[in-house]
Amino acid sequence: MENAPARLRALPSRLINHVALVANRVVDRALAEADARRYHYALLAALEEFGPASQAALGRRTTIDRSDIVAAVNELAERNLVRREPDPDDKRRNIVTITTAGARHLAQLDRLLAEAQDEFLAPLSAVDRRRLVDLLSRLIPEETPPMPHPRTADRPDR
Repeated sequence: MENAPARLRALPSRLINHVALVANRVVDRALAEADARRYHYALLAALEEFGPASQAALGRRTTIDRSDIVAAVNELAERNLVRREPDPDDKRRNIVTITTAGARHLAQLDRLLAEAQDEFLAPLSAVDRRRLVDLLSRLIPEETPPMPHPRTADRPDR
């Protein structure tokens, strides 16, 4: 980045993109220690915090595209981290629930991600970290588009 032209180094959008790439690598490496991915963490966190939900509701809550929700829920269900059952009110949709094993796995992921955040944010003080989170939160629009698929998320300057 230091070799880039000054006008590129001064673009906040470019800086945020580069920082996101670094952050994603640190997070992906941490999650890999528990054989998990960002989608897994997002789904388990949403289920623990908000309770059972349809796959469509999980997609809206986590901003994960519907086409990716099914695969991620399948992966979690195969590992008994979530349970998927027909909705008693609408047999056409499934309700996903976090299991006890899923809650334990989420706690492990929380620990791994806390360590990853500390590694990633090491150059910043606690005050700067809170300020960064505040500033970045303000930049996210109310209607956030779905997250890009992890295989395409690492492409620079998308």
